[in-house]
Amino acid sequence: MRPEILFPLFAPVNTLKGVGPRVAPLLERVAGPIVRDVAFLKPHTVVRRTPAVLSAARDGEIMTFELLIEEHQRPRANSQPWRIRASDPTGFITLVFFGRFSDQLEKRHPVGARRIVSGKVADDKFGRQMVHPDYMADPDKAEEIPEIEPIYPATEGLPARRVRTFVLEALERAPEMPEWQDPAYLARERFPAWREALGRLHAPESEGDLSPLAPHLRRLAYDELLAHQLAMAQRKAARRREPAARIAASAVAAQVQADLPFAFTGAQGRALADIRADFGSGERMSRLVQGDVGSGKTVVAMCAMADVAAAGGQSALMAPTEILARQHYETISGPLSAHGIDVVLLTGRDKGKARAEKLMALGSDQAAVAVGTHALFQDDVAFRKLQLVVIDEQHRFGVAERQRLQAKGRATHLMAMSATPIPRTLELTVYGDLDVSRIDEKPPGRTPVATRAVPMPRMGEVVQRLREVVAAGAQAFWICPLVSESEVSDLAAAEMRALALKKVLPSVGLVHGKMSGPEKDAVMADFADGKLSVLVATTVVEVGVNVPNATIMVIEQAERFGLAQLHQLRGRVGRGARESACVLLYDPPLSETAQQRLDILRRTDDGFVIAERDLELRGGGDALGLRQSGFPDYVFADPFAHRELIAAAGDDARLIIARDPELASERGKALQVLQELFDWKANFALRDAG
Repeated sequence: MRPEILFPLFAPVNTLKGVGPRVAPLLERVAGPIVRDVAFLKPHTVVRRTPAVLSAARDGEIMTFELLIEEHQRPRANSQPWRIRASDPTGFITLVFFGRFSDQLEKRHPVGARRIVSGKVADDKFGRQMVHPDYMADPDKAEEIPEIEPIYPATEGLPARRVRTFVLEALERAPEMPEWQDPAYLARERFPAWREALGRLHAPESEGDLSPLAPHLRRLAYDELLAHQLAMAQRKAARRREPAARIAASAVAAQVQADLPFAFTGAQGRALADIRADFGSGERMSRLVQGDVGSGKTVVAMCAMADVAAAGGQSALMAPTEILARQHYETISGPLSAHGIDVVLLTGRDKGKARAEKLMALGSDQAAVAVGTHALFQDDVAFRKLQLVVIDEQHRFGVAERQRLQAKGRATHLMAMSATPIPRTLELTVYGDLDVSRIDEKPPGRTPVATRAVPMPRMGEVVQRLREVVAAGAQAFWICPLVSESEVSDLAAAEMRALALKKVLPSVGLVHGKMSGPEKDAVMADFADGKLSVLVATTVVEVGVNVPNATIMVIEQAERFGLAQLHQLRGRVGRGARESACVLLYDPPLSETAQQRLDILRRTDDGFVIAERDLELRGGGDALGLRQSGFPDYVFADPFAHRELIAAAGDDARLIIARDPELASERGKALQVLQELFDWKANFALRDAG
């Protein structure tokens, strides 16, 4: 139950004065549905309105003048603006107003009146102007114009100044909270009290007060991170309290591993050892195995499945698409079946008798491993003794989907796999409730991918090289650019590129986001089977799709992609014995950041190094495509600027839960208020870890 002290903040926005049926949806669009969201709305800049004279006016800057109203110039047509000519002893300016103002401007600001006017100065062919001044006040009321004003996000029909009035009213509803921080910690970090920090957010005195390094913003960020880390620490502790079957390392798994045509890397061995330690603990495993593309995560999972099978249990491996599920099935079914472990593949294509036979095998002692898609968690799928669930590309599944599969067994162990590297500094924010193993070594024998940056005017040379490669029997990917809404659509751009390539190359296929899953799978399967020589795609090609015969990856307008996206795309080639290349087509001239991004990609193929460098280059925001990786949607915390706070909050949360697992102490009760304030417990389903 939410503490009573938070009731004012969790009231709907229409309880704020002046927020009626028309304004409420606009304010929700800008801030959110409840008063707390408005109180938490950060200004994006600060305007300093220092008085000046017109001779010192500068184009594009917000300035404040004391002016004499000299003349009103009425519009001759409704489409024309109303203009007011005004002056001070040093010059003239025209105040411009669009819309139907009739005589109100003339009545409110008559000729001969003096006014304090503040707004953005613009110099154009009409001379010096100020379009729709922010303020026009009588000199006796000059104090009504703030010298320093925070500017908030706005939307059509709801200007920033009106948003500010709602923010200030929401701030008045924010109570003094019971302090959840240790006073010594606050003093050491020079943090203000929570209510003081929130108030300072909305009363900045300079741009520096909006910096994530400002003490009040660091305080709010730490609180948000601590609330999140507490929720994850509680989830992790609850899982560990849940007993699970002990599973021993088996001779069968050792034989499966020994039969592989390659030796495990050290990182693969460490990951398997981590899993076996979890298996032997008697507690339910919840482990993420994070490894770069082609690092060998699937065979680690295969050995874990062999251990489970040797102990009389069953495993299920779920992949987000049918083509990926089939690839996993092809990888593990041979080695496991060679040692008497039957594997079934279950997808949406299975119907009638074939499906019934597979379901019967899973419900009996016949099959020990199931590989499939969403079909695995359908209601009619029953396992005899499901003990291990493996989720490939776990961020592609919703929490409820993962839980439905896990619920088909009792206290099932969970192994999640991800090929999207996350910097170590951010692992806690995404995977704080999971144990993490890293496979950060590449198996021997992987062909290095030569990476080259080529300007778009030389595209003809790239196409000619494609013709030679295809003629020699190899295949290629061609990724179309990410484009903005103001340009041609992604789909149209891809269709045009595919059409152009079809004129010079045989059997060109196209995959785009508007295709249904089965349609996309069918095209991808044709490409994997060698029926298509070139695959044109609008979005990131399915992570994990294995086409060893594909030797060239062309990424058009590569400067528009994130570094991690480029690395993931490059990982689709170099998976066979042939030499492979990644061609980064770019529009010159490159920005400094884009140049650095492409240089990094040319110098290294280590996904973890690339992730760290991407974070450094892009800072906060959506670095690394983290939104697609289950990264939490923080209000105050910045993943780059607050990296040391992330670690501190994680350490503090683990210590707090170890000492006070139910948060029953006085400080624990205050921390419960903190958790409710940021709503992590109520909205934790938004976090993308099962």
